[in-house]
Amino acid sequence: MKRVLIASFLVAVMAASQAAPKKPATPAAPKPRVDKTGEWPTYAADLAGTHYRPLDQINSSNFSQLEIAWRFKTDNIGNRAEYKLEGTPLMVNGVLYATAGSRRAAIALDPATGELLWVHGEKEGARGAAAPRQLSGRGLGYWSDGKEERIIYFTPGYRMVALNAKTGQRIPTFGDNGIVDLKLNDDQTFLPDLTTGEIGIQSAPVIAGDTVIVGAAFREGFTPKSMRNNKGYVRGFDVRTGKRLWIFDTIPKKGEFGYDTWQQGSAEYTGNTGLWTQLTVDERLGLAYLPIESPTNDFYGGHRKGNNLFGETLVCVDLKTGVRKWHYQLVHHPLWDMDISSAPILADINVDGHAIKAVAQPTKQGFLYVFDRVTGKPIWPINEQPVEQGSVPGEWYSKTQPFPTKPPAYSRNGIANDDLIDFTPALHTQALEIVSKYHIGPVYTPPVESKIDGPLATLTLGTASGGTNWPGASYDPETHTVYAFACNACVTPIGMVKPPADLSDMNYVTGTAGQTPRMRTGPGENAGADSPMPSRATVAAAPAGGAAPTGGRGGRGRGGAAAAPAAGGAAQEAGAGGGGGGGAVGAVGSDSWSKDCR
Repeated sequence: MKRVLIASFLVAVMAASQAAPKKPATPAAPKPRVDKTGEWPTYAADLAGTHYRPLDQINSSNFSQLEIAWRFKTDNIGNRAEYKLEGTPLMVNGVLYATAGSRRAAIALDPATGELLWVHGEKEGARGAAAPRQLSGRGLGYWSDGKEERIIYFTPGYRMVALNAKTGQRIPTFGDNGIVDLKLNDDQTFLPDLTTGEIGIQSAPVIAGDTVIVGAAFREGFTPKSMRNNKGYVRGFDVRTGKRLWIFDTIPKKGEFGYDTWQQGSAEYTGNTGLWTQLTVDERLGLAYLPIESPTNDFYGGHRKGNNLFGETLVCVDLKTGVRKWHYQLVHHPLWDMDISSAPILADINVDGHAIKAVAQPTKQGFLYVFDRVTGKPIWPINEQPVEQGSVPGEWYSKTQPFPTKPPAYSRNGIANDDLIDFTPALHTQALEIVSKYHIGPVYTPPVESKIDGPLATLTLGTASGGTNWPGASYDPETHTVYAFACNACVTPIGMVKPPADLSDMNYVTGTAGQTPRMRTGPGENAGADSPMPSRATVAAAPAGGAAPTGGRGGRGRGGAAAAPAAGGAAQEAGAGGGGGGGAVGAVGSDSWSKDCR
């Protein structure tokens, strides 16, 4: 039995859609080259995004006999405990590499024993405290030319660091003494300033050949402070020198293709539209596949009328130049935070007797969009179908959205009365009464203006949380089957309210009528090692009974339970709130530290 174990809910979605012809018109897809070494040299196992290795040592007959061989705790890699561990370690040449701790340090471990071989971290001060994506992130990148080995990782403050893979020391010939400041050389001026300007990244670097591809991430887009934000351009860098090689404008500049899909000059001030998840690369074709997220404000687009290319678009670019080869917008004028939340999968398949180099994109809405990865032509028809038009004042709506004809949706992506609980007639009646206060419908049912008398919101499924979110999908190249993680119960209510002027300058943000709109933050925000620690006085003043304070969310260290003050506030006592004090290893007071522990 040869499979990779991925997640709690798996759906096989591609194999059934591939016809098995009697007489192939062209040769079958080539037999895949499968790595049987057991190594895992990049986030998704390979640059094709398969998350697959044909390892059969662990199987159904011995799984119940597995025992824990070792544990490595990351509490002291930073000044408080990590609580949002999402990383995928790499395993190359008998060494395990990972990002770890609230400091987001890079570490190397002995995979047999868990022994720490080296650790490297960067103290970023106010810049790290202001970062939109904090904590340990999702991993790092490995590169080798057969002689030299390097580790590349991104700090919360949006810096790219190159390390010697054997020692953990910075590479002095890369960038500025081993560091490239990713807030520089980005063809934009970050607002309000370089230190606090909103941009970062939590995903792992993808390295193809000698090119490191860098995306961008921002704060959660439920309640943006402004319709104006920094833009999430995608760039390629030389892995040897740190020199920028190319940049792709995810929001086109005037005169560029797609600029006319932003009405009333909204491309000038709209931001976000970054590549915050993983990407894939076909090195033989020299092509990279970029899944781009939503523009500013996930649920209201009245300040950015038009289809908004390249928002929620799969973009294929030249690996060496960044020049767009083809694109396909999966959602026109995004209003549902569907993003494109995970890496596309590269697969060599056979359809109706034709061998095809395909790219398959899992999505939050539970559709698997499959294209010829050379031309961008859909493998099976994708039809533009009419969708409901909303009524939020000032909003602009696309009259149609693309619907794949094959394969069918692999997870639920809308809500109907028949979906409500029906364990007993009484429960179903109660559910109908509750849901009557909301607007419901199929996929692409638009958000509503929240009203006390109803509807309070549009109840959605297959939007912000998925469907398939950032963990993505896996592909078995031996059976041509995709296995996709998906959530069938992640209901997201989307209601729009007018914000007070001190919250946002947008016409509408997410909220519920009758409740005061408040800033929505994402998990991990203000929880990294550079964020201020809660003071002892604040902790002592926390209400008895464990009432949940704002900003805590389980990540303030062992004793921390209170909200952290704003960056730049009064200095806090070292070690307050639990966790280690400062850097776990290295010189006290240093802006960066690394230690060879062998």
